[in-house]
Amino acid sequence: MKIKKAASRAHPPRDKRTRRALIEHVHPAVIEHEAKRAADVQLRVADAITRFAGSMQFVYIHAIGFALWMIFVEASPWPTLTLVVSLEAIFLSTFVMIGQNRQGDFARRKADHDYKAQTVELHHNTELTQLIHALTVEIHAAVVASHARSGSGPSDAESPGHAGQVNPAAS
Repeated sequence: MKIKKAASRAHPPRDKRTRRALIEHVHPAVIEHEAKRAADVQLRVADAITRFAGSMQFVYIHAIGFALWMIFVEASPWPTLTLVVSLEAIFLSTFVMIGQNRQGDFARRKADHDYKAQTVELHHNTELTQLIHALTVEIHAAVVASHARSGSGPSDAESPGHAGQVNPAAS
C-alpha cells in the first residue's frame, strides 16, 4: 500500500479520469461511461427524463393532473385521456429501453475491462510462481552444495521437500 502511494506521488497521473479512479477507487469503466454520457446532450436529456419518470413526483403530478382533467376539463375525458396516456406510455417505454441499452453497454464494457485486468494479473501471478519455483530450486541446490562441502546435512539424494525423503530421480 505504501509503495503504491509513493509511486503515485512520484508520478502523478496526468489524466483527470485516471486520478479520480485512484483517489475515489472508481472503476475505469464507470468513469468512461460517465464521460460519454456527459458529452452527449441527447443522452443527458434521456437520463433526466428517465430519472424524473422514475420518481414519486412524477406519480403525484400525474395523479393530480389526471384528476383535474377528469373533473374540470372535459365532460367525457376518457377518449382524450386515453390518447394522452397511451402516447406518454410509448415515450416512457422508449426512455426505459434507452436506459436498459445503456446499462447493458456499461455492463459489457465493465466486463471487458475486468477480463483484461484479470488476464494481466493471471499472467503476472504465473510469472511470479515460476520465479519463486526457480529460486527455490536454486536455493535448494546451494544448500545441498554447501552441506556437501561441509560434510553435514542432506545429501543430493534427499528431496527439497522434507528431510529423510529420498528423491527417486537422484538414486
